[in-house]
Amino acid sequence: MASAADIKDELFASAIPGKKEILSSFFKSGEGEYGEGDQFIGVSVPQQRAIVKQFAPLCLDEISILLASEYHECRMIALLFLVHLYKSNKKNEAVKKEIYDFYLNHTKGINNWDLVDLSAPYIVGDYLLGKDRKILYTLSKSKNMWERRISIVSTITFIRNNQFIDTLQLCDILISDKEDLLNKATGWMLREIGKRDYDLEFNYLKEHYTQMSRTSLRYAIEKFDKEVRDAFLKGQI
Repeated sequence: MASAADIKDELFASAIPGKKEILSSFFKSGEGEYGEGDQFIGVSVPQQRAIVKQFAPLCLDEISILLASEYHECRMIALLFLVHLYKSNKKNEAVKKEIYDFYLNHTKGINNWDLVDLSAPYIVGDYLLGKDRKILYTLSKSKNMWERRISIVSTITFIRNNQFIDTLQLCDILISDKEDLLNKATGWMLREIGKRDYDLEFNYLKEHYTQMSRTSLRYAIEKFDKEVRDAFLKGQI
């Protein structure tokens, strides 16, 4: 079985010239930005998925080493390995619980929006289908912005199963969040609800849109007809 060192070596061998600088800018790693201090190797997500396919499975101890890395791609590929491990054990509740607990115990390394979005729905969201979801409400009130994003983005799994209540209740909590990346996430989840139940999203927005940030609102109404979008943006609903 491969080690974390093997995977790191493979990532560096796969680096694309100039990609590191592009990723550093895209993920806002400059001073005062949300990804301040993050470091990059310069490897695309499709390349990382190919490495996972080549080397999987990777044990939790090795995944934890990668998740503690200063390099963004090491943390990303750790999560891709973790998702692969979870999906490979879909019928083993004990292993799924172990992976779910591992994930929540390692949120320190899940510290950018792409890391959350490519992992939380497939581990946290999937595990909590049919289970108590109090943990999401705890995470939604965390001082850690990424834990708050985990709470809401995980619910896309519920939405895909036509379960909308938790998403709406979490939106109630996060509706006044000051972080732009949380505003985008709540708007995104509301839009996903609207794809499946237009009236439910519309009525929720009608009641709450004056309390929402413009970012959340714009994301939420993106699929509405232009006339309806304009009415929301002008405060005429």
